[in-house]
Amino acid sequence: MPQGYAQPMPSDLPKHARERLMQMRQKKLFTSDLSINEFLLVKQAGFEPLGLVMGSSVYQMMVQVPQVPYGQWGAEVGWMSHALYHSRELAMNRMEEEATELGADGIVGVRLEVNVHAFGQGILEFMAVGTAVRHADGVSFRNAHGKPFQSDLSGQEFWTLISAGYRPVGFVMGNCVAYVPPNTLLATTGSSGDGQELSEYTHVLYDARELAIGRLQYEAESLHAEGIVGVTVTEKEHSWGAGQPGPTGQRTRRDGNAAYTTGELIELFVVGTAVIRYDTGKALPPIHLAVPLNK
Repeated sequence: MPQGYAQPMPSDLPKHARERLMQMRQKKLFTSDLSINEFLLVKQAGFEPLGLVMGSSVYQMMVQVPQVPYGQWGAEVGWMSHALYHSRELAMNRMEEEATELGADGIVGVRLEVNVHAFGQGILEFMAVGTAVRHADGVSFRNAHGKPFQSDLSGQEFWTLISAGYRPVGFVMGNCVAYVPPNTLLATTGSSGDGQELSEYTHVLYDARELAIGRLQYEAESLHAEGIVGVTVTEKEHSWGAGQPGPTGQRTRRDGNAAYTTGELIELFVVGTAVIRYDTGKALPPIHLAVPLNK
């Protein structure tokens, strides 16, 4: 967890979740969201699936955009970055806790989803889902914190990683919510009619990505990782509807583009799988070029 974000993670699995996990341990019946090919490749990599594990967190986001000092082209909304990060972390922690209850070494095929609920403004549910696995030979694959590793790699990617002498140690993430005021959106850098870069807007987004990636790397370093694979960067814009009061109480322009009056909220979210090398004693798998014939 990035510096300044640390909060104690609760041990608060619902009663029915604990009952489900207990029955899975007793009956040795696993559930999995892996495809058939993924399931077989995970087993070939030396891991046994133990069960589908999940965690969720319902969060209410109250949008309150701060005033940006005159002449400043944008700024991070720190409390909102923290809130969105913490809500995802709660879901991931509960999924990890379920995996621990099953005695797992890790979780593969992790998906982190966001659902918007209609019963209240700004109500979001963050849900983490994956398949808990344990090494068949009893070798511990837990990370430096003594917890099950998490990975968003597919079964095929997981098999390739293990076969190549690497192993995942954690699903890592970083984010940054930036506010871009109207003066930045309207600013120009020249008078050419052929189009031009909005350099101020560019720098706000650039800085936000840098903060998100820095937090991703901090998480990986805390796991003593050597690198991060499968990194993806997503971007989501938030603005207010036409004619509706914005965060400053102003109403949006009649043309429907709320951002020109109230500004824009942008979240940069970065995820990946942190990995380390380990000796498998096996030769690297051969690489074959496959050319699809149906395209």
